[in-house]
Amino acid sequence: MAAAGLRKGNARLPPEVNRVLYVRNLPFNISSEEMYDIFGKYGAIRQIRLGNAKDTRGTAYVVYEDIYDAKNAVDHLSGFNVANRYLIVLYYQPAKMSKKSDVKKKEEEITRLQEKYGVGSKTPGPGSSD
Repeated sequence: MAAAGLRKGNARLPPEVNRVLYVRNLPFNISSEEMYDIFGKYGAIRQIRLGNAKDTRGTAYVVYEDIYDAKNAVDHLSGFNVANRYLIVLYYQPAKMSKKSDVKKKEEEITRLQEKYGVGSKTPGPGSSD
């Protein structure tokens, strides 16, 4: 493992560097073969997951075998033009991803409680008499 750390001359990588990349702004019609062609230039890929649901289209997860290959891909492919779309390539950060879903859950809970107790986001204006 020590040899891998010295391989590129970087003894330390920033803490956000990860083997898993989150890719946004992909063309909706991109194929997995095209993804392997684009991202495979930077190292061995373990897995690519393309979003196919309505809210995940245009996104993908790319998992590299080596963390240095993932870093190299982020450095070279962020802003890369694919079918007139500029890719956004980020390191996958599970803590941030779960926070987004937590916010949605909390908003749904607030809406449910507002409906339950008859409290709405509509507040009466200053001139109304209720």
